[in-house]
Amino acid sequence: MPQSLSSILVHLIFSTKERQPYITPAIEPELHAYMATIFRALKSPAISIGGTKDHVHSLFTLSRTVSVADLVEEVKKSSSKWMKTKGNEFRHFQWQRGYGAFSIGQSNVAALLKYIRDQKGHHRQRTFQEEFRTFLAKYRIECDERYVWD
Repeated sequence: MPQSLSSILVHLIFSTKERQPYITPAIEPELHAYMATIFRALKSPAISIGGTKDHVHSLFTLSRTVSVADLVEEVKKSSSKWMKTKGNEFRHFQWQRGYGAFSIGQSNVAALLKYIRDQKGHHRQRTFQEEFRTFLAKYRIECDERYVWD
């Protein structure tokens, strides 16, 4: 086949370092829009970006020419630098070192979009750590929690 094609949907989750509540209602829309430009520049357009004060969920289509690790590194690095330009209260902003990236099929997109949209409601009842553990269990990913949280 002379042409290379792909359709790989990824649900990406990562938090602020030590789950600090940096993502305020005032900065959140601008942060998500900025992150969307980074995804687009990497030819991996974001379908949805949402979250809460201490973490972000995104659903994006992975480019066939970029790895998940490289994409996440660039999204986190660029958005962290950008956040630090937004005022003195963000001067110590950092993302956690790790992330969770989970494959998702087309049949689950609508449910995930609703889940991302309803993040603030979910987190009135459960913490980021509880939520992340649920995804690890759902995708059967074993981990040593000593190395998951920073």
